[in-house]
Amino acid sequence: MDEYAIIETGGKQYRVHNNDIVSVERLGVEAGQQIEFGDVLAVSNGQTLLIGTPRVKGATITGTVMEHYRDRKLISFKFKRRKGYRKKKGHRQELTRVKIHTFLTEEAPEPEAEPQPGDSHHGT
Repeated sequence: MDEYAIIETGGKQYRVHNNDIVSVERLGVEAGQQIEFGDVLAVSNGQTLLIGTPRVKGATITGTVMEHYRDRKLISFKFKRRKGYRKKKGHRQELTRVKIHTFLTEEAPEPEAEPQPGDSHHGT
């Protein structure tokens, strides 16, 4: 079974599975502590997909903070030929490595009703 969830943290969205190790934007939690992600956008148990509007109510993903680290350096270089203009700037993003443990969902996915013959969904 392919169980996964889509979470949002640090302004980005991540697809996570159970026992995954994910690098996210730096979190204000010390290494070794538990963390809960409450911004769960979708949860799948392998057979049904539950999509939130915009978030799945009652769904939380828990994980353990493994370490804080800095990513490799990215170089931003601006240059204009024949003008003597050069500008070099570097950036290292601070990240947190998290191991995902459990998916908790209070909301049960409802089976979609199949349209009956004669039902019209044309907005009349």
